[in-house]
Amino acid sequence: MTIVQSTPIMPAAILETERLRLRSVLERDIEDVYASCVDPDLQRWVPLPAPGEPYTRESAESFCLHVAPAIRTSGDGQHWAVLERESGRFVGSAALLRTEWPAKVTEVGYWISPWGRGHGYAAEAVVAVSRWAIEQGFQRIEIKAAVGNTASRRVAETTGFVHEGVERNAMPLNEGRTDLAVYSLLPTDLPTDLKTTP
Repeated sequence: MTIVQSTPIMPAAILETERLRLRSVLERDIEDVYASCVDPDLQRWVPLPAPGEPYTRESAESFCLHVAPAIRTSGDGQHWAVLERESGRFVGSAALLRTEWPAKVTEVGYWISPWGRGHGYAAEAVVAVSRWAIEQGFQRIEIKAAVGNTASRRVAETTGFVHEGVERNAMPLNEGRTDLAVYSLLPTDLPTDLKTTP
């Protein structure tokens, strides 16, 4: 019996910026992912692995070995580990998620490890991932951030995304629920030299 993939799979890509290298999440990232995801500031806005569930080393292992690779092979998107180019140090994660292939729409998600914050790494990774997605022919890239998550919203606003509005009561947190600020980036939002043809 032949199984046919019903949705496309994003091409595997290593992305590089001035200071960062984005590559697939690997087994060797488990400890850094665990140390990042138990951080209370991250858990406040990104309830991993699920709202109300404690983040364990097993959660990190599952993410690195199964969840992140499955996002790509299922056609849902792609997950990258964010590393400092010079040191090779893991400093966070960036992803394309909830991809709607017929509409050519996808969403950028990201988090930065406690030891990587304050350096502009989130913005640098978001620029790399969103511009790469546009180069692949995507026509709308979204960012959704809890309205109270000012750091995440600043990333969207400083990387060229346009604020469109608020989805009310849209996401569960570890405590309560939150409205989501919705941002988008279209190919026409970019300078002419960065645009690609669909």
